[in-house]
Amino acid sequence: MTSDAPVTVAVVTWNSAAVLPGLVASLRAGAGDVPHHLVVVDNASSDDTVALVRDLSPEATVVQTGRNAGYAAAVNAAVAATPEAPAVLVLNPDVRLAPGCLPLLVAALDRPGTGIAVPRLVDGDGELVLSMRRRPTLLRAYADALVGASRAGRWPALGEVVSDPALYADDARPDWAEGSTQLVSRACLDASGAWDESFFLYSEETDFHLRAGDRGFGVQYVAAASATHLEGDSGTSPRLWALLTANRLRFFARRSSRPAAALYWLALVLRESTRAVRGDAIARAAVGVLVRPALLRAPRGPAWLDRVGARSAGAPTSAPRRSVVPALRQSVDGLRDRRRSSQ
Repeated sequence: MTSDAPVTVAVVTWNSAAVLPGLVASLRAGAGDVPHHLVVVDNASSDDTVALVRDLSPEATVVQTGRNAGYAAAVNAAVAATPEAPAVLVLNPDVRLAPGCLPLLVAALDRPGTGIAVPRLVDGDGELVLSMRRRPTLLRAYADALVGASRAGRWPALGEVVSDPALYADDARPDWAEGSTQLVSRACLDASGAWDESFFLYSEETDFHLRAGDRGFGVQYVAAASATHLEGDSGTSPRLWALLTANRLRFFARRSSRPAAALYWLALVLRESTRAVRGDAIARAAVGVLVRPALLRAPRGPAWLDRVGARSAGAPTSAPRRSVVPALRQSVDGLRDRRRSSQ
């Protein structure tokens, strides 16, 4: 990376006042000697996030979308706001960079075939975050459903999540990676195009990373670079888990044949149903979405989450009982129709 222009540090916020100060405080040491410029894209926060940014970092650029536009839309806005930046470091507001993180990621972009560099992540307790991923396949989806992601992930053919902690000790080339902390080169951004805003939240990094890989810009995991991700609510919020699950299906269907998409849908139903019958509320919400084609087809966004939230609030204590075959046919047909309309 030879440009003298500063790297854009793009932070996507939505009611992030509680976590943002820790991120801003970590930037100076985390960026080291790399020139950088903070760009905060705010998705219509109702707290004092915007005022806080202007107080903590007066030189920062603040882009206000005026609505809860989603993660990909905010990333696109940050990229558009700094067209001369040689790279964009995309961050969640609950990330804290370890000292020297950014210089190591910048150096990794010079490796052949690299367009995206990601660090080793730990959570707020210092435990390793399993952030590397393999591309979704039917075999991996069924292994996840039958034996669980952590167990399946110890075998590359069976697991989408790279779950062996030993594999995080050295640099690696995953197919994609968790999207909270990622440095993307300008060449990769130009070649791969805009982030897909139709996902709203979740799977947009999967889509972008695999599109980048298709164009010769792979993901480089840099073991020596480190950051802390306090992590969000997808594992505890029924409606966010439902969105994550629905977007996994949307992503897979867009890159697969109709029969493959149908089988992937069935794997997701199997996975979530086995957990729902044990009383798992977030899995129950996911099943409720998977068997409702109208929700799978509907545009993602705050209104979609509100619909799921309303259904979850009035949901029965067991998973919905519904004929699988009609639901499968309608769900996959709807997703394939959306794929054709987007091409």
